[in-house]
Amino acid sequence: MEAGFKLGEVVCTPAALIFLEEAGVSPASLLRRHASGDWGDVSEVAAKENEFSVKEGYRILSRYPVGGEHVWIITKADRSATTILLPKEY
Repeated sequence: MEAGFKLGEVVCTPAALIFLEEAGVSPASLLRRHASGDWGDVSEVAAKENEFSVKEGYRILSRYPVGGEHVWIITKADRSATTILLPKEY
C-alpha cells in the first residue's frame, strides 16, 4: 500500500539508535515500512486509525518488533517530523 504522507524531519533517539544498531536493524528499513503504510505490529483498529490519520492529517504510529522488544515510529500530525524511539521514551 502506498501511504502517501510526508515524514518531515526524521530523528531517532540515541537509545533507539543504539538498540537498532545492536540488533542489526537499519532505521531506514523501518522508515520505508512506515512511509509505505506497513504499520508493523499494531492492532487492526490501530491500523485503520492510521489509514484515517493519513487522509485526515492526524498522528501516525507504527510499531515494529525488534529483538524481543518494540520500536515505535511516530509521524506528527502536521507532518513536520517523524521520530524513531523506544516505547519507554514516550
